Order: sequence, then structure tokens, then C-alpha cells
Amino acid sequence: MALVVVAAALASCAGGSETPAKQRVGDTHQAARPVPGAADAETPTDPHSKEGGKVDPSISRHSEDGGKAVNLTLDDGPDAVWTPRFLELLKKHNAKAVFCVLGPAAKANPELLGKIVDAGHRLCNHSVHHDTGMDKKPVDYQTQEILDAKNMIDQASGGRRIWYYRAPGGAFTPESRRVAADHGMRPLGWNVDPSDYQRPGVDTIVTRVQQQLAKGPTVLMHDGGGDREQSFQALEKLLAWFDEQGYRYSFPQS
Repeated sequence: MALVVVAAALASCAGGSETPAKQRVGDTHQAARPVPGAADAETPTDPHSKEGGKVDPSISRHSEDGGKAVNLTLDDGPDAVWTPRFLELLKKHNAKAVFCVLGPAAKANPELLGKIVDAGHRLCNHSVHHDTGMDKKPVDYQTQEILDAKNMIDQASGGRRIWYYRAPGGAFTPESRRVAADHGMRPLGWNVDPSDYQRPGVDTIVTRVQQQLAKGPTVLMHDGGGDREQSFQALEKLLAWFDEQGYRYSFPQS
């Protein structure tokens, strides 16, 4: 009986999605928040999870590779103007990145998802509406944000693996982390946040990343959600610096 109830609840959350709101620009972002302990509630396991098993619901910030590695993550795309430029830049430096995509943006730019994956990068679910207050909303709402975005990304990408889920503004809850993990997506945080979405200046973005790397390897930047010229130029400088300093490009633990 419990399985029937859970299945019915998920079906209700996955269906009947509201019309997506206008994609939010970067100034809606907030700093990461402390996350309480994991909840016991579970949802059915996604076939994309590790060999049908469970994915760790804790927030990933460390690198798959030890030593001097950096994990690049790009949020709020895919963007028809900026994402292709970021892809070319990453290719030039043989760099890897995680693209944390919004459901509606994925639906609008399906060809870019294929290019992202074909270039060796990874996909991350970044929700539907980029609601940075979703941790204050009911669990059903959080679940629908995650699973509706997953469905959009699945359809747009042709079922390519979605490795991670990043809550907008770090608005995770134990329940949302469990929903993501049980559908094959490791919750993804960050160590380095230069607030590039605020467009503080190229050199400021670069300096902030360099100074904050002591905290850990996962860097949060943006390829969508607005004018990303500063982000692009900053990443161009950072990639050259990473190469000079002997960093390896890796992925966050999944």
C-alpha cells in the first residue's frame, strides 16, 4: 500500500505543471545555505542512478580526482548566445565543465544539450523556475520543480544522463536532496562563488576565484541568465591561469 501511495504522489507531482515563468536573471541568486540532516523519506530509484543503486544524497563539493583539480560549473543555461561561446572556450583549453540547466531553457535549446554532452561535459538539473526560496515551499512543490525539470531535460537531450541537481541559490532541503538522489542526481554545491552574475568586473571575478580556491575545487559561474560577457572573459583568463598553475579539470563527485 505504501508503494501505491508514493507512486500516486509522484504521478501527481510530475503531471499538471504550471506554465513556466519567465527565466530569472542572475540577480535572483543567493548564497549557499546550511543544510539539515537527511530525511528518511524515499522515492523510486531512477534507472540512471549508479547501476540501479542509490546515489548519495549529501551535497557534493569535492572532486572525483584528488590533488590539484578544479571543477567548473556553469549555471542558468543553456543560452543560445552564450553557451556556444563557452563551449568553444572550454574546447580550446581541453577543459571539462558541469552545465546546470533550467528546464525551460533546455526545452528551448535542445541542440545545445547534445553539444554539451558530446563535448564530454555533464548535465545538471537546476529546476524549472529558479526559485531561490523553494526550500520554504511544500515538499510537493520542491518535488515538482525537480521532476518537471528532469522531464524537460530528458526530452530535450534524448535521455542523456543528468548527473547532478543544484538547487537555485543553494535552497536544498533533506527532502529535495533525497528526491534528486533517488532519481539518479547527486545534489551539487560549490566552494567558490565569485558572484559573476552581479557583473562586478572581469578582474574582480578572476581574483575572487583565485582567492577562494583554498576553500575547495568546485567553482560556480554562469553561462546563462543575462549578459555573460564578464563571465566569459573572466573564464578565459582563469582557464589560462589554471593551465599555467598545473590544475587538472575534473568533475564533482557523483
